[in-house]
Amino acid sequence: MIKNSRTELRWGIGVVYLGRKPETNPKSTTCLMNDPTPVCIVGAGPAGTSAALKLAYHGIRCVLIDKATFPRDKVCGDAISGKVTTLLNRLDPAIIRRFEAEPGKVDIWGIQFYAPNGIPMEIPFVPAPGSDLPGAPGYVSRRWDFDHFMVREVERRPEVEVILGKAVKGYRPLPEGWEVQLEGGEVIHTRLLLVADGAHSRFSRHVAGLPVEKKHHAGAVRAYYRGVTGMDPRGFIELYFLKELTPGYFWIFPLPNGAANVGLGMRSDYIAKRRVNLRKAFEQVVQAHPVLSKRFAKAEREGPVQGYGLPLGSGRYRLSGDHYMLLGDAAHLVDPLTGEGIGNGFYSGFIAADQAKACIEAGDFSAAFMQAYDRRIDRVLGGELRLSYRMQRLARYPVLVNIIARIIHSNQGVVDAISRMYTDFEYRKQLINPLFWIRQMFKKSGSSAQ
Repeated sequence: MIKNSRTELRWGIGVVYLGRKPETNPKSTTCLMNDPTPVCIVGAGPAGTSAALKLAYHGIRCVLIDKATFPRDKVCGDAISGKVTTLLNRLDPAIIRRFEAEPGKVDIWGIQFYAPNGIPMEIPFVPAPGSDLPGAPGYVSRRWDFDHFMVREVERRPEVEVILGKAVKGYRPLPEGWEVQLEGGEVIHTRLLLVADGAHSRFSRHVAGLPVEKKHHAGAVRAYYRGVTGMDPRGFIELYFLKELTPGYFWIFPLPNGAANVGLGMRSDYIAKRRVNLRKAFEQVVQAHPVLSKRFAKAEREGPVQGYGLPLGSGRYRLSGDHYMLLGDAAHLVDPLTGEGIGNGFYSGFIAADQAKACIEAGDFSAAFMQAYDRRIDRVLGGELRLSYRMQRLARYPVLVNIIARIIHSNQGVVDAISRMYTDFEYRKQLINPLFWIRQMFKKSGSSAQ
């Protein structure tokens, strides 16, 4: 038996029951009596918890497992995009109100990009048309705080059984699902497995067969500082495209009480080709960059410089199979340009929960039926990921980035256009069209970009 503080998992005939024998949830169109086997989610980060929440709102019971106990740290840039707040608000506005009341986060209202020549490009966030979000379009919140908030939200739901502090030791395919083997010898049998255990997922590598390709992977380092000077009072995050680090960037993200998340990331094939030591490159920027080092002159680092990997969403892989789906970083869904993974992880969690509902209603968990998940991921995120990859490739050329920076810096109309692009994906496609930038060069400053 596996126990936690609230309920007990009891064996039925080849089935794991959650607390009590499943019954039809009157709030759901899904009858669980005909399919009592739970959905099992491995990983309680943003992708896993968002899937659990969406399943709960569908009235579908599930088990959520993580080897850690929360709160726990996760090496990350800590930026939470408008994708997250929009999806949570659509699911239940009360969740966003609770998050708004949480301490330990900073409201984000825009981005400051700095070209290799130092020219700034300021892009304020513009709310999406019809948005009814009560707060800022984005946030910076330590994963220690945000992931703990999400786990607590999941624990509020009686449909979800949360098992923390138990590592998954292995998986075994069954005729009707999977056996998930936990440390200590316990096992869980499930009809449907949602794999959301991050960038180093063993299941993703060894079962689903997703490769680690350096051109579709990035390395990054991050540290926390206190006392960095020159932080923007308007709540803008800062991204620096430094000539020696393209197509990567250096970032400074504000946190409460004068703290900041500071980091450096670069695509892995360039790290290998140029033999870059990211930690040394990070220290070089902080200690010797002619502009940035002055901002760190009196700053104090809190803890070590830590590294992590980012499986980018620029490759094309199969994300599902018989009785399973890959979510978030385990599905290689990190944005190739910005390195954002939380928002795309949320989307994959919500989409996986919808697909789980369809599987249960159809009684079909086959790889063929599961392809609907891959198609919807591609429809929702694929175009954006491919566009980001193309923009990332353009960022390899510092001269080109400098030209674009001059155009943006001198033309408010272009700034307005790019602000709109953050919430209008179709309009954003113009960024990789040379004719767009040629037109902007001949526009008068302040004119509206079309």
